[in-house]
Amino acid sequence: MLLGPIGVGKTSLLRRLAFDRFESDYKTTIGVDIISHDVTLPKGDAARLVIWDTDGDFGQSILNSAYSLGASGALVVGDVTRPQTIARMGPLLEGCASRLPKCVAVPVFNKIDLALASGVEAPAFNGERAVRASARTGEGVRDLFAALAARIFEART
Repeated sequence: MLLGPIGVGKTSLLRRLAFDRFESDYKTTIGVDIISHDVTLPKGDAARLVIWDTDGDFGQSILNSAYSLGASGALVVGDVTRPQTIARMGPLLEGCASRLPKCVAVPVFNKIDLALASGVEAPAFNGERAVRASARTGEGVRDLFAALAARIFEART
């Protein structure tokens, strides 16, 4: 699952991964969009991710919905240029841990291309540093999803 407030770039990250493109003009996700994509794990194995791109209006309630049942992993996305979205990442990560204990949740700072000059630091969430990515440039996107797939695989073995 891709979780986070509206406008943090969840859909853009997914489109960069699946179609290797960035579109600055798109419609806000309503409900959930689902895309599957094959990734290569660090040891060379292939894995198919079925990715649920969720509507940012769900907020914490997404964790109580049918959308999250059975989720193996979540990318909790914040926009480094909007501190209020970073603040909302912590409760989402904590909600994932408490409501979906088998779900691997990874914090992601998107839009790093816009924040490089500002020197925004990636805070720790539950001892884990947020991964930095840019849907616009593609920096870190493929590695982010491959790393999530690897962590899901490791958690299940």
